[in-house]
Amino acid sequence: MKNRLGWCSLALVFLASIAWAQSGTEKAVAALEQKWLLSQQTNNPDLVAPLLADKFIETTADGKIMDKTAALAMAKAMKYSSAEYSDVKVTAFGNTAIATGGFKAKGTDASGKPFDDSERWTDTWMKMPDGKWQCIATAATPVKM
Repeated sequence: MKNRLGWCSLALVFLASIAWAQSGTEKAVAALEQKWLLSQQTNNPDLVAPLLADKFIETTADGKIMDKTAALAMAKAMKYSSAEYSDVKVTAFGNTAIATGGFKAKGTDASGKPFDDSERWTDTWMKMPDGKWQCIATAATPVKM
């Protein structure tokens, strides 16, 4: 009986440590998402550049596929007058995390044309060998109002 109780206690400690690690991961990734938002709010793509993996892929709301270089070039050309996230959720799966949320923004695009966007986004994050979390893929879907 004592042995069984010992194993149950050990299993509970193990499960609690997994839950703590996941909540730590989820908080860390949510903080990185907020840094990404700050880069948009301040029109400073240099804040988001280190968050993106070298092989980062973006699927835009209009269906275009871009690599990291193209995504950062587009970010530099956009000028936000407002940007906000809503309903941000992060789910951890070991060394991978999926973040989702809503995005509303206004500003001007690369050609100077005004935009007023409402989208849902999904970001895929991976813990790299050096221990840093980086986004490896993002996709946006327009929300019809």
